[in-house]
Order: sequence, then C-alpha cells, then structure tokens
Amino acid sequence: MKILLTGKNGQTGWELQRTLSTLGEVAAPDRYDLDLVDPGAIAAAIGSMKPDIIVNAAAYTAVDRAEAEPEKARMINAIAPTLMAQEARKAGSAIIHYSTDYVFDGETLEIPYTEEAATAPLNVYGHTKLEGDMGVMASGAPYLILRTAWVYSAMARPNFLASVMNRARQGGEIRMVADQTGSPTWARVVAEATAQIISKLSGPKGVSFEGFEGVYNVACKGNVTRFQQARAIIKRMKLDAPVDVIPIKTAEYPLPARRPAHSALSVEKVEKTFGLCMPQWEQSLGLCMEEAR
Repeated sequence: MKILLTGKNGQTGWELQRTLSTLGEVAAPDRYDLDLVDPGAIAAAIGSMKPDIIVNAAAYTAVDRAEAEPEKARMINAIAPTLMAQEARKAGSAIIHYSTDYVFDGETLEIPYTEEAATAPLNVYGHTKLEGDMGVMASGAPYLILRTAWVYSAMARPNFLASVMNRARQGGEIRMVADQTGSPTWARVVAEATAQIISKLSGPKGVSFEGFEGVYNVACKGNVTRFQQARAIIKRMKLDAPVDVIPIKTAEYPLPARRPAHSALSVEKVEKTFGLCMPQWEQSLGLCMEEAR
C-alpha cells in the first residue's frame, strides 16, 4: 500500500508517520518538498505517486492568528484539501482528511456532538476547516473525514499540555478558563485510530472506502473544561511546590478568535462502525505525560 502523508511535522502528522509505516510505503514530504499553496505542486505529487491513500494532516491551526490571516488559513485548510481530493479522484486514490470541533458554535445543549449535528463555526479557523470538509466531500474521491478535538502531544512545540507544564514549572498561579468544555485528545490516539480504520478497510485487492464514506468523530472520551484539564496535568506533574489553578470566565481572557463554549464529541459512530474502543481522556493524558517528562 502506498500512502501519501501531508503535515508530517504537526502533532498528528508526527504520530501518523510511525503508525502508518506498519501498513505500507509512506511518503511524507515536508512543506518545502510539497508546497500546499501551489496547486501545481499538489497535482504533480499525487499524479506521479498515485498513492492508494492520501492522509491529509496538514492544517493552519493558529486559531487566533487566522483572524488576521484569513486567506492564508483558507489556502491551507480549505483550498489545499479540496485540490488534494480532486486530484485523488483523478489518480484513483482515496483520501482521509482531519476536521475539528471548531466547526460547531457550542451553543447546543445536546452534547457531545454527533457527526450529524449542524455546523456553525465562530471563527476563521472553523470556517476554513468546514470549507475544506465540504470540498473533500464534493470532490468525488473516496473519502473519510475524521473530526477530532483539543489535540495535544508530547512534542515540545506549542500545545495545551506543553503550555500548562511550562507555566506550572515557573510556579505561582495559573488562570484557566472554566466555561469551555471539550474532549482533550492525544494525537497518538488519532493516529492509531486512523491506522486501525485503514487496516479494517483493506483487503487482498487493496483498500476500499465503499459503504464507509462519511464523517467520523475520533477523539478521547470525556467532557471537561480547560480548568479541569489543567488541574489534571499539574496533579500528574508531582511538583515540589504547589501551583494554584484559578478558574475564570472566557470573558476575563479575551482572544481574537471566539471559541465554542461546548464542543465535546461523541465517538459512538466510529466505535460501532470500525470496532474501535476510544480511551478516556484522563487515561491518554497520563500515558502522554509519561513521554513528555
């Protein structure tokens, strides 16, 4: 099986390189080898390799910066995946694309969100990701869209886990939003679920998404606030000096991009369809932190 992986230097892409390598030949060009703002480069890469599957983990994830760079965010999050899917159709390839909980407005009381819930993004990032989802779905290529949430990893690059650990080591107190809830998800969980899904859809004649196309939520189980998540992280750090986590309201910590107040995801569909067992968020957090120390 030939797999083309984009976004290998991101949190999910970094984990995908390891998990997908057990399934076949993985080509994982970085942004210098495959410029996703260049339609010609996308067409050339897919046309020459003709992969069995394209796994698109590339994304513009700077949620607040996207408010000031909407065209750049749209190019990476919407136009590039749409072009990838269109080229996948021409090459006879399937595509797996990652979505986000930020396609929701968080105003419904019917949480966790299912795959059928109405979308209503609040910010540029969410709007561009949703546009990318729609482009993939309309491309005519065999596709799976895996929607995840609150992704973190053991990588040193900025993410919620690394940020909280760094601030906790400095001592003092940490003010954390207590009126936003979601499903904290370890990037490795997403990568391993992806590999398991591909394995289940593979057979002697290759991989086929027939009968399985659609959107699937792939996240850790749970519905917690950022305040609760931060406290869980600090508790596991076992620091010599105590660190106080102070709950605050979103209004007390204004940011350029609005966030959904509630965006936890239901994983019932992906579990039933593919026989997966998604872990609880606290279990995954503990395992990730063992590597992050």
